[in-house]
Amino acid sequence: MGKRDFGILLLLGAMWGASYLFIRITASALGPVVLMDARVLLAGGALMLYALAARRVPSFKGQWRAFLILGTINGAIPLTLIAAAELNLPASLAAMLNATVPLFTALVAAGWLKDRLTLKKVIGLLMGMVGVGVLVGLSPLPLTGIILLSAGASLLAALCYAFGNVYASQNFKGASPLALSIGQQLATGVVLVPFALLRLPTTFPSTEVLLAFLGLSLMSTAIAYLLYFHLIQTVGATKTAIVTFLVPVFGLLWGALFLQETATVGTVVGLAIVLSSVFLISGISLRSQKEPEEIAPALSEVTAGLSEVGD
Repeated sequence: MGKRDFGILLLLGAMWGASYLFIRITASALGPVVLMDARVLLAGGALMLYALAARRVPSFKGQWRAFLILGTINGAIPLTLIAAAELNLPASLAAMLNATVPLFTALVAAGWLKDRLTLKKVIGLLMGMVGVGVLVGLSPLPLTGIILLSAGASLLAALCYAFGNVYASQNFKGASPLALSIGQQLATGVVLVPFALLRLPTTFPSTEVLLAFLGLSLMSTAIAYLLYFHLIQTVGATKTAIVTFLVPVFGLLWGALFLQETATVGTVVGLAIVLSSVFLISGISLRSQKEPEEIAPALSEVTAGLSEVGD
């Protein structure tokens, strides 16, 4: 990986890490459902405009039902859960808890696809459980019922992304990341519309909230995905997967810089344990290789982005 692509990788991690900062600022003002519905519709529309300009408009013929299912389990539910959790959790903690997606994906793949859980993966899963315990138990937050419920919502969102990973791998083989991103985000928006209409904010949002929303929708979603597409094409999906480790680190950094969130020794130790477990399970390799632009090797990166994944 050259210096230019490495710089783009860092920028991508910073943008996706910033999404948790933007959600923390906007969720209480707009409401979790309205926020995420507006986010995916704006981002999906922006990516569709890019596809039109680049003459790469994907065809969704015969796939609308599969996209609605994917938009529900890999978009509407987890995105809303994350936004609801951030009403009470710091942005940095939400970002770190979402780093558990590969751990849940390994479990879901073992149960759904009968993928064998190797000793390495089992050790990684156990380490991940310890890491989550350290993150939540040793955080500076009081362990009240609402905090534990919010942490549980973040982990449930990660589990939804895991099911979405496996579902996409079975139903969108050969799909390009651009087609998957546009289709999923627009489908997520359609699923959330009726719920968002019932929860429209009663007051006009402040300038800070509007700017954070635009940052979330355009910078941390639409523009970030264009960088992601570039990396997939130039360095391959395996090296692009390094962004999985960068997102929670940047989430921690942005939370400390802009929201004055406290990073304790327990936070750093917990994050290190979780990321180590992800490394064991994902089997990320830095060997030089160029992979085709398809969904199978790129699945975990798409999911991380949507949570944006966010996301």
